[in-house]
Amino acid sequence: MDKWDRALGPLSDAGLQEIFDRRLPVLARHVPSSRYTFADLFEERAAQYGDAPFLIDGERRRSWAEVEVESRCIAHAVRALGLGRGDTCAIMLQNRIEYVTVMLGLVRAGVVAALLNTSIGGAALEHAVRETKARALIVGSECLASFAGVAENLPRWVVPDAEVALEAGQFDLLERAGAIGARAIPAEWRAAIVGEDVALYIFTSGTTGLPKAAILSHMRWLMGAEVKVAMMGLDDRDVFYCFLPMFHGAVAMSLFAAAVSAGGGFVIRRRFSASRFWDDVRAHGVTTCQYVGEICRYLMNAPARPDDRDHSLRAITGTGMSHELWGAFQQRFGIPQIYEGWGSTECNTSLVNYENVPGAVGRVINWKKTNLRLVRYDVETDTHPRDVNGHMILCAPGEAGEAIAKINRSPDSGGGRFEGYTSAEASERKILRDVFVAGDEYWSSGDLLRCEASGHCFFVDRIGDTFRWKSENVSTQEVADLLGDLPGLEMVNIYGVKVPGAEGRAGMAAVIMREDEAFDPAAFYALASARLAPYAVPLFVRVWGDPDFTASYKLRKVDLQREGFDRAMVSDPLFVIDRELGCYVPLTPEAVARATGVALTA
Repeated sequence: MDKWDRALGPLSDAGLQEIFDRRLPVLARHVPSSRYTFADLFEERAAQYGDAPFLIDGERRRSWAEVEVESRCIAHAVRALGLGRGDTCAIMLQNRIEYVTVMLGLVRAGVVAALLNTSIGGAALEHAVRETKARALIVGSECLASFAGVAENLPRWVVPDAEVALEAGQFDLLERAGAIGARAIPAEWRAAIVGEDVALYIFTSGTTGLPKAAILSHMRWLMGAEVKVAMMGLDDRDVFYCFLPMFHGAVAMSLFAAAVSAGGGFVIRRRFSASRFWDDVRAHGVTTCQYVGEICRYLMNAPARPDDRDHSLRAITGTGMSHELWGAFQQRFGIPQIYEGWGSTECNTSLVNYENVPGAVGRVINWKKTNLRLVRYDVETDTHPRDVNGHMILCAPGEAGEAIAKINRSPDSGGGRFEGYTSAEASERKILRDVFVAGDEYWSSGDLLRCEASGHCFFVDRIGDTFRWKSENVSTQEVADLLGDLPGLEMVNIYGVKVPGAEGRAGMAAVIMREDEAFDPAAFYALASARLAPYAVPLFVRVWGDPDFTASYKLRKVDLQREGFDRAMVSDPLFVIDRELGCYVPLTPEAVARATGVALTA
């Protein structure tokens, strides 16, 4: 059956296993000692597709052949400027064609590219550069302001951008690359590189604390690309749409890598735009993209249009598509396939929902054929309970627990490897030992999942986000999903806050209302009390006027949790539940005492 016309929905065990088995040749091909790199894959595709369109950036276009030449020039330029095999060069550019040519130029030269988050600066940026031991910086002129006073000891090569002109004295990398020309790349530049060697450093999102630099080898980069293409049936008819920042793991490891592997077109937008999303899809014949749940809510919140289902988008891949949003999103926009998944930049396992089961992140057919396990986790004590033999306890069907995955250290296999971070200490904190038998090692995801007897798995929450109130565990993600369709709501962030004199944490909601929409305390109470168990209904509401997002559109919770409902720290409107009135009321000490049973002291 042609992929454009295939039937969607639940699969038989045999049908799903056939999809899983498509991974096997890929895993066998890419092993730690392989001499094949991501640069080799790109060079093969460039030779294969030549003048066919590859990169589309607004009105700008590049064919495969043109990208091959431009990245080859950059490879020669960075080599001439002193970088060699295994050196690290940190790069910071916004989404544009040059991001691709610079990244490919570095890996073709045998240099490791550290992909810096464009939304950070100061101490966080200094930390990121230091973590990767970068020997040079490649910076888009649009990002230079972030480097004021940062890493001043390193060479700084600038990539001009139409939006921000170069200043006198700044080193133009593209000018140098053009002057060198597109000579052949010497084979010895990458001759000693093997599959397990580092290709990229990709930083975690940094929603809490300083970001960590996750290691991505050529082997794992290639496996991620080719597995996605094989299991999702992608090919050179596909057009991939990139609006998430290109330093994000979901783009570099998944979307871009799959586009190269499939030989498809790659459409770049500098920043996500809900108002232009469908125009871009129609204009360029986009067939697939990478989403996060927040993006899907933005699209749903846009006014309905008669042509909402008139587009070429066939499949979307990502995380955060809640059960409540799923059906409405798919019905409104008519997208045949939603590949909701679970994983992370540094993970050594993953799940993908191939069956369009709303809310699920995948299905396990046979636990003996996966390194994934769910183990019991005690939210209150922040520990894993162990049995009389000192081993962790597997979750029963329907029971939420931490997702962990056995670590493979075989020199002959790349599947199940945990490559960790540049920081040995950070890597060590993600390893669990003596889990089921003495000496075994498992990667700790920090995520709570729930798997039903059917094998369908569902994301519950991040450990640390789930909180305990009235002796019950409250999943912030599940509460947010159930409250996400409040009329006028743009987005909601749920978190637990300390109430002086009370045990556990009370639920608090930071609501972001759409422009020209006001928060309705009575409507929020009615929705929350109808959909949530009493202990899960947020006690407090903050009407968040200046939300803090990561560059990948995730809401940061750290400051929200720290500020809580402290009037000395919060200028936003604050409300507290009043069950007798059936409403949320403006926060006062007396109202808090009624809601919590605890009197606040001055």
